[in-house]
Amino acid sequence: MIASLSLQDPNIVEQIWSLQHTAYRMEASAMGLKNVPPLPETFGSLRSSGDLFFGMISEEEELLGAIAVFLSGSPAQVEITRLMIRQDCLRQGIGSRLVEHVLRSFPDVDAFSVTAGTGNIPAVQLYRKFGFEPGETVSSVAGAQLTVFHYRRPD
Repeated sequence: MIASLSLQDPNIVEQIWSLQHTAYRMEASAMGLKNVPPLPETFGSLRSSGDLFFGMISEEEELLGAIAVFLSGSPAQVEITRLMIRQDCLRQGIGSRLVEHVLRSFPDVDAFSVTAGTGNIPAVQLYRKFGFEPGETVSSVAGAQLTVFHYRRPD
């Protein structure tokens, strides 16, 4: 089940924090990065991030995957700021279901964006599957190449 995640729930914040740190290390490894700075995120900064979080939750109330978005601009735009899947749940369609959920949750928004590691083939394929097109390329602090993908809802 996909649900909105409350950043006021300490258990949810802890699960997101743990999931995010594991996903960050996995992506860095997949991209061949050796000296990756640690994520500075704390429970407090996560709670005050301003992002909206949605998560795939198991029957046992465990977080299997999460996606976060930030709304900005006028007209409204949605930026997918985080997408993370528990390692033992990869390749089970959770990422697709979370992206689809975001696109459906904001029917009046025409512009979406997400930044992904250029060398993160599964992420690139996921966003391309939903019609996100590659835009500008930037470098991260750790030296990774990142691509900003854009999606515009068809007229």
